Amino acid sequence: MTDPNAKLPEPRALLRSLFDAAVAAAQPALCLPPHLPAPPKGRTIVIGAGKASAAMALALEAHWPGPLEGLVVTRYGYQQPCKRIEIVQASHPVPDAAGLAASKRIAALVTGLTADDLVIALISGGGSSLLVAPGAGLTLADKQAVNSALLASGATISEMNCVRRHLSSLKGGRLGALCHPAQLLTLLISDVPGDAPMDIASGPTVTDSTSCAEALEIIARYRIEVPAPVCALLESGRSETVKPGDARLQNSAVRMITAPQIALQAAAGVARAAGVTPYILGDSLEGEARDVAKVLAGITRQVAQHGQPFQRPCVLLSGGETTVTIRDPQGTGRGGRNVEFLLALAVALGDLAGVHALAGDTDGVDGIEEIAGALLTPDTIARAWAQGMNPRTYLDNNDAHSFFQKLGDSVLTGPTLTNVNDFRAIMIT
Repeated sequence: MTDPNAKLPEPRALLRSLFDAAVAAAQPALCLPPHLPAPPKGRTIVIGAGKASAAMALALEAHWPGPLEGLVVTRYGYQQPCKRIEIVQASHPVPDAAGLAASKRIAALVTGLTADDLVIALISGGGSSLLVAPGAGLTLADKQAVNSALLASGATISEMNCVRRHLSSLKGGRLGALCHPAQLLTLLISDVPGDAPMDIASGPTVTDSTSCAEALEIIARYRIEVPAPVCALLESGRSETVKPGDARLQNSAVRMITAPQIALQAAAGVARAAGVTPYILGDSLEGEARDVAKVLAGITRQVAQHGQPFQRPCVLLSGGETTVTIRDPQGTGRGGRNVEFLLALAVALGDLAGVHALAGDTDGVDGIEEIAGALLTPDTIARAWAQGMNPRTYLDNNDAHSFFQKLGDSVLTGPTLTNVNDFRAIMIT
């Protein structure tokens, strides 16, 4: 319980320290080494994809006692100085030719191995776009069109990755199947609500229980316009993924090395040490960013005005992955799901005193820009109006990055080299 007589830390500084603690807890150098196996009789091949894959490779190199070779693909700007594992950079969230070339090389690396060999797959969020390998009859342009449409649709990450798995020649367990008969160890950093392995980077090395029919239903539900070859492939059923029980993945193991809950617990520890009681509301909150904001605004108001269900001062922590449906018909807004959440929270709270908040993506990139997120203060709305900025207009235009940048409240981290999804902290003093 918080000491009511204790001097509270400065809210902005404390919120930033909570975010930094969450990111630090998910660093591969800290969480990967305990999960490494003994070297095999044969070769050790390292493959991987994701925003954290290069940092994971560097940590593996530092702790691996025997021969090592391999290739991982990561986001531009996330390269690490590995000596034995090649690092290739490619585009995220929309795939590019560099990702396609790297994916082909990764597939070639694990083809023709023996039962004495070991493949270590380093998989983290962002791998869906980076490990781009179009299914039969599809092109890179088809995959780019689908990815862009999915990102603007409002579909959940699980739904998006269901579609992606069934349009790939490597995701949905297909890359894992190529490794057979070698031993396969998949090390995962989760960035998805619920931590389902098949949803992390669309599950390239694990089995998948979803179907082509489900992928088609998702496309229809969100009225997503996709190229004709995409529908043709899904309707044919020829792009089914590797299902549970498949013999090619019986000699494989999966280990979750860090996840959103671990990051939230680290942030909670920092808050507690600073004399502010933390409450973790959940590590897998989903839904439209502005709808989640309305719910958390209601809880915040209840705490601030009535001391229920928690006494102030306190900090409400949550993670997960919200979604954003693009409403601006011109698509000119600059934003991401975390800043959209924060702006919607500001609008919902209005001039409520004593509330500060931070929302950011733990990979350092909210949306497509090198901006992790933003900070909210009790006078955010007042400062915006003083500059002639209508908060609702910016929200309607999905332009939250512009809004917070003009106020000087953007959170910048640079590449964090990890990714355990959204981080939200609301401090009520």
